Amino acid sequence: MSEFTINAQARTDAGKGASRRLRREEGLVPGIIYGGSKEPQNISLAHKDLVWFLDDEAFFTSVLTLNLDGSNESVVLKDLQRHPAKAQILHADFLRVSADTKLTLHVPLHFINEESCVGVKMQGGNITHALTDLEITCLPKDLPEFIEVDLKEVEAGTTLHLSDLVLPAGVEIPALALGEDHDTGVVTVHNKRGGNDDAAEEETASEE
Repeated sequence: MSEFTINAQARTDAGKGASRRLRREEGLVPGIIYGGSKEPQNISLAHKDLVWFLDDEAFFTSVLTLNLDGSNESVVLKDLQRHPAKAQILHADFLRVSADTKLTLHVPLHFINEESCVGVKMQGGNITHALTDLEITCLPKDLPEFIEVDLKEVEAGTTLHLSDLVLPAGVEIPALALGEDHDTGVVTVHNKRGGNDDAAEEETASEE
């Protein structure tokens, strides 16, 4: 797991006007830390530092060390508000984590061996992705940076569902606890154009 340390300062001013001043005059991003046994705490952090961290995909799915005025807290990035037109972060939410409390987060899916996939290389099919990330639950120590989906042996006309994914130890998919109807398709290897794409047809029918 990657290690990230973010420096932040507590702030007592609140409201839209105060947040605008932080962003405009001081180059800071307003944020909040919440969760655990402590009260929510308004914070600010340097915009340039946050942008630098966000370039690393692992930042979104790692337990972070937040240095708040010299005191460290373990947190995860829970939400991020971006400006709709500018390359600017408007607000960041951080959730305190405890070693014995499960987290619920979205992690990216990494699809591997697409070029050597049997359904593509040998059977002339093509691949479409229905999901690019996945909601999981796990303890902080088990939090993966991503979930790998190996397509090497997948044949044309096949759809991999949530229940087909190989998960790291200690990681669960909450949707699967809701029943078979929530066993969503993740990726489909379609038959060659002009062939019978039963898997894709079944997937479409199940969603209607």
